[in-house]
Amino acid sequence: MLPIDLSGKRAFVAGVADDRGYGWAIARALAQAGASVCVGTWPPTYSIFTRSLERGKLDRSLPDGGELEFERIYPLDAVFDTPEDVPDEIREDKRYRELSGYTIQEVADRMREEFGEPCLDVLVHSLANGPEVQKPLLDTSRPGYLAAVSASAYSLVALVQRFGPLMREGGGVVSLSYLAAERVVPGYGGGMSSAKAALEADTRTLAYEAGRRWGIRVNTISAGPLPSRAAKAIGKIDRMVEYYRKNAALPDVNTADDVGHAAAFLCSPLGAGITGETLHVDKGYHAMGMVAEDQLGDG
Repeated sequence: MLPIDLSGKRAFVAGVADDRGYGWAIARALAQAGASVCVGTWPPTYSIFTRSLERGKLDRSLPDGGELEFERIYPLDAVFDTPEDVPDEIREDKRYRELSGYTIQEVADRMREEFGEPCLDVLVHSLANGPEVQKPLLDTSRPGYLAAVSASAYSLVALVQRFGPLMREGGGVVSLSYLAAERVVPGYGGGMSSAKAALEADTRTLAYEAGRRWGIRVNTISAGPLPSRAAKAIGKIDRMVEYYRKNAALPDVNTADDVGHAAAFLCSPLGAGITGETLHVDKGYHAMGMVAEDQLGDG
């Protein structure tokens, strides 16, 4: 038996706001493997998320009969690196006003103060946002494009910059990409395809630079579509899911747990030789070159 064992390891998962997305599934898989899990959640959803946890409205069950517990929950807006980067209109927004310490550097500093240094073995980037995602690229504004790249790609660079010094040698970083980084996906606009392409390119460069500087690994998972709350912003997510179901090499759609398990593997000692990789977890859809037809038949 060759188990994934993360006992005694600590993980930080950036981008958990409910129990339906990939971030939650990754956190659950890491906890199931024995890791203690801290999460960062977007300030506008922080209060809703923490209240939902307290009231038992989220599915915290683990396959072994236990429950998912979070060691810490931090508000995190990965668009801002330091407090000086937060504009006044955001700082005074009612959703932010009562929160503090939500920039990337501040969250890293809090972890350093609370756990010491080094204190981290796994860093997960489950962050993406494109304010104009429903617009074709040709109709996307410069601010909309840059906002997508900032929130969805540069945020990985910023996280590794500031959390890298907290990570133990041999630790693993994993992010979430999508096939639109490689191929045209109509309807996935607003610069999001460009952001995912940047994310995958940065994964390779960060694997080298962070590997040499801190001895950590950096990979990304190109996951199939999931009808999460966040993905509903795309507007065509249900159609995308059904298209994958009909045309993937395995005639099905990956689950959130499929991606969670892959992330746990990549960040575990079993993935010690893997870095700079884009791992497709999409039931083989990425390998298809045309619409699927049943050529095998019965005879």
